[in-house]
Amino acid sequence: MSDAPLNAAPFLQIENVSRHFGGLRAVDEVSFEVGRGEVVSIIGPNGAGKTTLFNLLTGQLPPSGGVIRFEGRDIGPLRPNQRARLGFGRTFQISQTLTSMSVLENGMVGAFLHQRSLPAAASKAAEALEMVGLSKRAADKAGDLTLGERRRLEVARALSMGPQIVLLDEVMAGLNQTEVQEIIDMVHALNAGGVTFLVIEHNLKVVRAFSRRVIVINRGRLLKQGTAEEVLGDEAVIEAYIGKRRT
Repeated sequence: MSDAPLNAAPFLQIENVSRHFGGLRAVDEVSFEVGRGEVVSIIGPNGAGKTTLFNLLTGQLPPSGGVIRFEGRDIGPLRPNQRARLGFGRTFQISQTLTSMSVLENGMVGAFLHQRSLPAAASKAAEALEMVGLSKRAADKAGDLTLGERRRLEVARALSMGPQIVLLDEVMAGLNQTEVQEIIDMVHALNAGGVTFLVIEHNLKVVRAFSRRVIVINRGRLLKQGTAEEVLGDEAVIEAYIGKRRT
């Protein structure tokens, strides 16, 4: 994992960002920063607003208020494809692999963001598949992959876009312990190579292995942020996950 300090200069800044659906405040004035080279985990109970926050960052949803800056630039007016060109890559909570296409072709979908020719896109996708350990499956149909391999393919498709930051939305969901460890090792290796990650994750053991810094969201609001040890030992965080302890 990158040795980027906790006070690394932020290149992603979220300032008082909100998203309202009628009277529901799905995200409510959330603020935090991500420094280049970090792996930051976002945790919180189901329905806390985590995926909505990701949608605000990547442009699938417009914010109701607040500012999102990337490398000092206000990206609020930018569409999802424009943010992708700036350096945002992402995976989704529900698998988005194109099962009738080959593994390589799935990677090429992301590569076409910057590559104009088939050979160039295929080359970029092949590089991404090598980075996630799927080179030997390049010619196979994506539908023949295991769930763990499909999760890695989604990461490869994001990497083929040449991102500066990758947003992983519950990439561990449904995986067995061996597959989870493979994803952890993969993220550590990619991070050591310079990729920044912002990760939504429910498995707190994984969060401890994943991140030096953790952000907790509950009912749309920022509840706590700090090191994994500080956050996961906090009484308010524990209560948000398992309820108030009996005295």
